[in-house]
Amino acid sequence: MDIYEIKTPAQLIKGNRYVGRGIVLGQTPDGGKAVTAYFIMGRSANSRNRVFALEDGVLYTRPFDESKVADPSLIIYAALRRYENKLIVTNGDQTDTVREGLQRGVSFGEALKSRCFEPDAPNLTPRISGMISFSEGGFGYELSILKSADPAGTACNRYLFDYSPLPGLGHFIHTYVCDGSPIPTFQGEPERMAMDDDIDAFTGALWDSLDEDNKISLYVRYTDIRTGEYDDRLINKNV
Repeated sequence: MDIYEIKTPAQLIKGNRYVGRGIVLGQTPDGGKAVTAYFIMGRSANSRNRVFALEDGVLYTRPFDESKVADPSLIIYAALRRYENKLIVTNGDQTDTVREGLQRGVSFGEALKSRCFEPDAPNLTPRISGMISFSEGGFGYELSILKSADPAGTACNRYLFDYSPLPGLGHFIHTYVCDGSPIPTFQGEPERMAMDDDIDAFTGALWDSLDEDNKISLYVRYTDIRTGEYDDRLINKNV
């Protein structure tokens, strides 16, 4: 087993019916851009009734048809937002928890200590979060997953991963291993995913790898680490 193997989006995802929600952070092969990607999937009508909306640089999940919203508590949130030199992306309202923590002067990991997995028994969906910290001509990134310690949700285990970027390498974390009942949650370290210098090629590869029935929305942002300017792509299945 090669622990340093870097796999394509298709190798990591294609053929897997349900990986849930996913975050990818990394660096383009040319070393010039920081890569951020977030996608959502859904099995229930309530989960599938969503779109991504970008408003003033903030990525939100929004209802596609407001008349069909059954429970907005875990599906409607700000998924990506910036605070000073930090770009935060998460699969829930802990985006705001991290931002509020940074405002108080605490770290990404410390801010997340106040949160745990989602209260959606029996699945007890993990909360996954990521943050890119930009510096003069460079950046670093962190990923986190908050998981139930047992099937009953008795306690929360918190895992934090801190990365120095390498050209062409990204790290991918997602909520579930695969489909199931209850759904098995993500195991081990974030997976190593190949990046692409072309945002359209990477966006297409990621979107095409997601299960056709269950994918909902995808957002990808490439940030120039020298200028801070970014290019982005947004795909919604519901249009």
